[in-house]
Amino acid sequence: MTIEGPSGGFGKWSQAGVPHRGWSCIDIEDLGAPDETCEMCERQEIRYVHHMRHADYPDVLRCGCVCAGHMEEDLAGARRRETALRNAAGRRRAWPNRKGWKISPRGNLHIKVDGYHVTVFRKSKGWGAVISVPATGYERFAQRFYPTVTAAQLATFDYLVFLRSQNPD
Repeated sequence: MTIEGPSGGFGKWSQAGVPHRGWSCIDIEDLGAPDETCEMCERQEIRYVHHMRHADYPDVLRCGCVCAGHMEEDLAGARRRETALRNAAGRRRAWPNRKGWKISPRGNLHIKVDGYHVTVFRKSKGWGAVISVPATGYERFAQRFYPTVTAAQLATFDYLVFLRSQNPD
């Protein structure tokens, strides 16, 4: 059995200069299968990727639930985030085909749902996306490009689940 988290002493948990606390989760995504290894412990295979950022570390780390919980000192919060994404798996599968997706005059795919405006657009390196909340002025662009329009749509779904888990009201 692999022990994930600081007590395991693996990967970046044992490296000097890597902060162990004070991280923030900035996104979560469902890979559909355990296709990556946690970048903090470097041992645990993960399906649900918590994107963790720290002011004193240059990279965003892609981590599993337990490592993410220890990094932000809120294991229960990390578990709630992941549970919300797990529970949304059926809705996620249907998201790319959901009624309401339209093509804008500029040729971008977009949808309005629960006060959020989601736009998926073509870029030279693939597909990008942006989620905005016009009522508050909030706007967040995807941190990377996706190989297909469907992959970009699924990333927007995951981020909407993340946003709702941060603001459950």
